[in-house]
Amino acid sequence: MASVLDSVPAFAGLRSSSNSSNSSNSSLHALRCDGASGLSWRRRGGACRAMVQQAVQGASANYAKEMERLSAKESLLLAFKDSGGLESLVTGKTTDLQRIDVNERITCLERLNPAARPATSPFLEGRWNYEWFGISSPVFFLARFISERFPSALASLLGMDVIIKDAYAKATANMKLFNLIETKFILSAKLSVEGPLRMKEEYVEGLFEAPTVSEAAVPDQLKGPYLQAVNTVQQLPVPIRDVIANGLRIPLSGIFQRLYMISYLDEEILILRDANGAPEVLTRLDDVPARAGVEPFTEYES
Repeated sequence: MASVLDSVPAFAGLRSSSNSSNSSNSSLHALRCDGASGLSWRRRGGACRAMVQQAVQGASANYAKEMERLSAKESLLLAFKDSGGLESLVTGKTTDLQRIDVNERITCLERLNPAARPATSPFLEGRWNYEWFGISSPVFFLARFISERFPSALASLLGMDVIIKDAYAKATANMKLFNLIETKFILSAKLSVEGPLRMKEEYVEGLFEAPTVSEAAVPDQLKGPYLQAVNTVQQLPVPIRDVIANGLRIPLSGIFQRLYMISYLDEEILILRDANGAPEVLTRLDDVPARAGVEPFTEYES
């Protein structure tokens, strides 16, 4: 009996030793597992840190490029102002130094074009004001014609703009005669997309609108002749009176067309280049068109 009892601690010790061995093995196994797990987490952590660093660097690069683009836009607008604006360009007062300065800044901004496919962008639609154009532009020919045919004391060019909407463009030259009579010449064209950057412009018609006179602006000494002229027009035959009221239309379909490339487009500035490479720069006059799915420009094409 004693021998049995004496043998019990030995078995217990054996069990204890066995349990200790199992526990030790389990601990070793757990240690190995923890070590492998730690290595995995270190690898994942390194990958995450790399991704964060890339995201931060990418955001910083985009921010720097956006600041560069805004600075280039402001620089170009200041160059227009320094050159004397549209009036100096049309009348030939812009110097060669001013021209090369403007063209240099146009090139700098084009390099930062944020629009990958401007020809089909909804930002293209809207009302745009002409700031600059080359000598081969039809708008330049129109403005130059007005400037050369009418002395500045008789006629002045108030401005030129274009409305782009539903694949049509309507360019308008606003004039004032004798500092009293306002009139417009409107050039309508059909637009078609030739590629991501390229478009074709086919002119449809030109229209000389009937002049309008503000009776309040008529000097007292001219009010008598003005009223007589109005009465004379009212007494004309209806067909002639309709022509005067509706303006003079000049059909242009199938006669004139041109190709141009959109080299820059954002929410505020549009730059075109014709087949000769001459630039036209326009600034937006209205609000950005509200279109479903339209987002601000945030990506750049390299």
